[in-house]
Amino acid sequence: MEHISDRVNALAPSQTLAMSQKSQELKARGVDVINLSVGEPDFNTPNHIKTAAVKAIDNNFSFYTPVPGYMSLRKAISETLKKENGIDFAPEQIVVSGGAKQSLCNVVLAVVNPGDEVVIPTPAWVSYVEMVNLAGGKSVEVPATIENDFKITPEQLRSALTPRTRLIMFNSPSNPTGSVYSREELQALVDVLADYPDVLVLSDEIYEHINFTGSFTSMASFEAIADRTAIVNGVSKAYAMTGWRIGFLAAPLWLAKATSKLQSQYTSGACSIAQKAAEAAYTGPQECVEDMRKAFERRRDLIVGLARTIPGWKVNEPQGAFYLFPEVSRYFGKRNGDYVINNDSDLAMYLLQEAHVATVAGSAFCAPGYIRMSYATSDDNIREAMERIKSALALLV
Repeated sequence: MEHISDRVNALAPSQTLAMSQKSQELKARGVDVINLSVGEPDFNTPNHIKTAAVKAIDNNFSFYTPVPGYMSLRKAISETLKKENGIDFAPEQIVVSGGAKQSLCNVVLAVVNPGDEVVIPTPAWVSYVEMVNLAGGKSVEVPATIENDFKITPEQLRSALTPRTRLIMFNSPSNPTGSVYSREELQALVDVLADYPDVLVLSDEIYEHINFTGSFTSMASFEAIADRTAIVNGVSKAYAMTGWRIGFLAAPLWLAKATSKLQSQYTSGACSIAQKAAEAAYTGPQECVEDMRKAFERRRDLIVGLARTIPGWKVNEPQGAFYLFPEVSRYFGKRNGDYVINNDSDLAMYLLQEAHVATVAGSAFCAPGYIRMSYATSDDNIREAMERIKSALALLV
């Protein structure tokens, strides 16, 4: 007998993970696939962080951890937020989880009731809408376009807010677009949110340090909304620690307590060894972060230049993260033999099958007509991938 809950049946699988899995399956069959679908740095975790993990094992950090995380790690996070962003979150306001994804979902499940509305600027990361679905809420998408560098306007935000709005999920630097809001642009959105005191702001800042603008502004730094802003961050992107699974929530105390209560019932505290490694990441030397950022900026310049040579693609210059999100609808309706391109999903699958390059359809990010490409790979892979894509698209008539 198979009986799956309505809750699970209503969820869509992650298309980014699905495409990455398909590329791995092709690789296992001997196909030379270049994977531009996966959203993780291709660098190894810095040595001083790995050394801290080994030391933690040797020192027998092998027992259950406190549900919100070791106090030493939460203090390190608190001090980092103060030093780097000028924002004050006491260690008691910080909850460490098994990755930033869990931190985000903890908040959604802790505050959203069935029927509550959650405003999501789009394009948006694949899991936001599904997290809202899991909580029984209603996603209200606010679409931004490539012409506006995928940033929503204050007018768009105001028109999306209603008496039923419980939460806005915000992301800068952005996955999938790489867009980064300036302080002035954020201030304009905050001026709108100031008129809606019952709306909680959830700011996903996981790509904070992969930023090519020279500055970063946290949503929690605005006094008008500071008492109802929660930020999520972690070590995955900045320190090349995706597999270590450590993220954190910094939030008003009432929300931190609620998410800790929730986490206590379905995962408990995060991995002890990974927490000690994360502590070393925050308290140790930071040159590694800047070295990786510079590499990503160089790769950004490379892939943007190559993408702009592809006929029919509309390409902007992302200011952060490690994604390019070109508009590709000119190829819809074209075909190569029996293969017809009807939409972005067809195009992504065509590029995988014909060019052996894995990308992700924009519809996965609430943005049909685009594809997402991760440039978290080597310069040589970027050059080869773009040449393959250009050749495969040239076959479409």
